[in-house]
Amino acid sequence: MDAQLKKGLLEICVLSAIEEEPSYGYKIISDLAPHVVISESTLYPILRRLEKSGAVKTKTVAYNGRLRRYFSITEEGKKRIDDFIEVMDQFDKIKSFLLRGRE
Repeated sequence: MDAQLKKGLLEICVLSAIEEEPSYGYKIISDLAPHVVISESTLYPILRRLEKSGAVKTKTVAYNGRLRRYFSITEEGKKRIDDFIEVMDQFDKIKSFLLRGRE
């Protein structure tokens, strides 16, 4: 798979993982595990890029004597998911066209 495409897909997966409620790194990895394998060394640069672009915001909370960073989606992040779904709908139409007569 093309590296840029994979990068974009992983970003959307991470956004989707925090869409319902804020989450932290280990939980995001665990939530994604049944669908896509992602390591900490891949996740945290994605989260930094998403935060820099305004798609994610962070909040630091004390938990069991440690500080834990929680990531939450912004309206910009939700828009990115919606835009991605729209693009995938277009891809589905193109795929149907490409597969015509092959089934």
